Amino acid sequence: QVQLVESGGGLVQAGGSLRLSCAASGRSSTYTSAWFRQVPGKEREFVAAIRWLTGLSFYADSVKGRFTISRDNAQNTVYLQMNSLKPEDTAIYYCATGRVSTAFDRVDKYDYWGQGTQVTVSS
Repeated sequence: QVQLVESGGGLVQAGGSLRLSCAASGRSSTYTSAWFRQVPGKEREFVAAIRWLTGLSFYADSVKGRFTISRDNAQNTVYLQMNSLKPEDTAIYYCATGRVSTAFDRVDKYDYWGQGTQVTVSS
């Protein structure tokens, strides 16, 4: 059974930075991990994904050049470094993982989810 524990959310001013962490237990090295975000009343939205085996990463257009996803194999942890934050980045951020090889931006591709961490960006 895979378990995901997120941390690192908080309140930051526009233009600031935050780093989210997602510690995974029971994860296979062949998995893909991703970050999604959700605003109340809206669908969960893809942010970024990374393949554990190769380190290949994928990003939503809205965060390219500002966010960086990375993984630490020894710590079994995936990170999301968020720079140049904007008020529209405010959301609950969720970590997800699963045996995903295509369509990394689809919510239904991921089997395991964290509890979510709130990110609030003030203007």
